[in-house]
Amino acid sequence: MGFQLRELYSRERLSREVQRLGGEISGDFAGKELLVLVILKGAFVFAADLVRCISVPMEIEFIEISSYCGTDSSGRATVIKDVAIPIAGKNVLIVEDIVDEGRCLSSLLDILRPRGPATLKVCAMVDNRRRRTIPLEPDYVGIRCSCGFLVGYGLDLDQKYRELPALYELIPCDESVC
Repeated sequence: MGFQLRELYSRERLSREVQRLGGEISGDFAGKELLVLVILKGAFVFAADLVRCISVPMEIEFIEISSYCGTDSSGRATVIKDVAIPIAGKNVLIVEDIVDEGRCLSSLLDILRPRGPATLKVCAMVDNRRRRTIPLEPDYVGIRCSCGFLVGYGLDLDQKYRELPALYELIPCDESVC
């Protein structure tokens, strides 16, 4: 089975949402320093754009956590690369590409809360409610949708399609028709 790509959100729309999010985050953390914790690999494109729209002092750190194999979740969240610096007492903003089922993000929050951050907030480019299995609400959301599997703007299918400048829905199709 192959896939066709259907553009859902243009590069221009993504840019507008990132600028709006940067403004909201800057306002909420005015006068404070922020630790931006980027979830690899998917959120790196979004995070690069977002941090340039945030006007408060910040540190940037990375963590890698995964539960996907193809378009399906394994049901287990695994930390592949942990945070290299202490987060105790810091205002932590987790930057996530997409909140789907919510398993990975929920697991990550459970890992980080006991480490004592002053605040722990989540910013997601996409909040995809269609696939949600864990009750979870990001604090900052670029786009709320209820769609299928998305790729582009950092999101991938088995490490492919991250480079696409917009967000696309993968539409399964018979390879003889694709």
